[in-house]
Amino acid sequence: MSKTINLIKANASNPKVWIVAGITVAGILLLADTTRRRRRRKAIIIQRQDFGAFLERFDLIPFPQPPTPPAKLPLQGLTFAIKDIFDVKGYVTGFGNPDWRRTHEPSDKMALVLTALLQNGAKCVGKTVMDELAFGITGENKHYGTPINPKVQSNIPGGSSSGSAVAVAAEFVDFALGTDTIGCIRIPASFCGILGFRPSHRAVSSIGLFPHSQSLDTIGWFARDPSVLHRVGHVLLKVKAVEPKRERRLVFADDLFQLSKVTKQKTVYVVSKAIEKLSGYQPPQHINFSQYVASNVPSLKAFGQNSTNLQYGISALKALSSVMVSLQSYEFKTNHEEWVKNVKPRLGPEISHRVLAAINTKYENVKVLYKVGTEMRAALQSLLKDDGILVIPTIVDPPPKLNSMKDYSTEFHDRACAVLSIASMSGGCQACVPLGNDAGCPVSVSFVSYHGADKFLLDAVLDMYASLQDQVSIESKSAPLPDVNGNMDASQW
Repeated sequence: MSKTINLIKANASNPKVWIVAGITVAGILLLADTTRRRRRRKAIIIQRQDFGAFLERFDLIPFPQPPTPPAKLPLQGLTFAIKDIFDVKGYVTGFGNPDWRRTHEPSDKMALVLTALLQNGAKCVGKTVMDELAFGITGENKHYGTPINPKVQSNIPGGSSSGSAVAVAAEFVDFALGTDTIGCIRIPASFCGILGFRPSHRAVSSIGLFPHSQSLDTIGWFARDPSVLHRVGHVLLKVKAVEPKRERRLVFADDLFQLSKVTKQKTVYVVSKAIEKLSGYQPPQHINFSQYVASNVPSLKAFGQNSTNLQYGISALKALSSVMVSLQSYEFKTNHEEWVKNVKPRLGPEISHRVLAAINTKYENVKVLYKVGTEMRAALQSLLKDDGILVIPTIVDPPPKLNSMKDYSTEFHDRACAVLSIASMSGGCQACVPLGNDAGCPVSVSFVSYHGADKFLLDAVLDMYASLQDQVSIESKSAPLPDVNGNMDASQW
């Protein structure tokens, strides 16, 4: 390029020289453009190879062990990935947004959960993509790209722990860490057809985790294998390996399955038939859970909404989800308002809308938000006692198509939050279990138990899983049964 410039300077009056120079410069620009395109294509190929799940790759090997360790480590030989919300020493925690990454320094410490996993033999292979600032539930990220849902590539993976779910579903790792505030583990687990566990609030240490909304935040994990889900739980929850086995009592929330667009033959019927083959289970019970909440969480009356669906009791769950979203927004504002106003980050349209709404809202009578949580926790404990497990749909809609959320984002968000608010507001634990497919999309069911019942629930999932999958296989070959109660039309919501 410098030779071309010198030639022009020496022969500025010669038009032939200008023609040659022009051709030379054009060739250089074309070569540069071709090189850039090749690099872009290479980046796209790499992204497709890992389904766009990873933000950055690295190897954190398990901690050194004594020459003769007393026993095999519980997670030995397993690989895992972590959401870009956990501190890794020497790396910037990006929180899903390049402006956050730009304005923060590399961490000088390791998240406690990461240390626990490495100490127990697991190897960490990288950080995963997430919704910006952990404020979304779709899994879409305008800066880093949306991880591809391996089970249905034309649809969203769910978020905000999208990359972690995709890394597990695509079999790049054995398990992955995420966080769950209002459904950020449960939604992607359901949409990607894998196991997901949201533990009881504060059951797992959050040291080294960027807070989003600390009254709702939990550290959860994904796995394909129930035994891996169980083993990771034992390590992170620090539970006793052996406890006396208790009988289990399943309580089906019939009204919530009526909300779901999936026929009950593929959910309620599968679970009911599966436990018939197992010992240690009492006859299942059925409940209108929304009405139970309305009767046992009195502070919700302050958030009551006029509804034509009172026969379904849905107004109580709409109120509960409204409280959850208000609490999330209030605490996000408390944690991050200063940064948002100073930096003015570039955000995707949906995330920008939610962040600005959270920052600009004036919150009054905040104590009532926390009171609803206290009452909800007591109500769930009273219903389930020490042997109960609530059975609900993980989410009531199938995964929407990519880039379609602007068409029905509010309806999707509101319907999702109705069922997701149960564990979030009670602080209880929830396990999402895949149950095959419906109309080409993954189906799942969730098991919820009271705060502190994490080992009880993990043990139950491990016990039920094989029977559930056997029943899914049987039902997939059976003729459809009439859906006696029908499903509640979305337009009635």
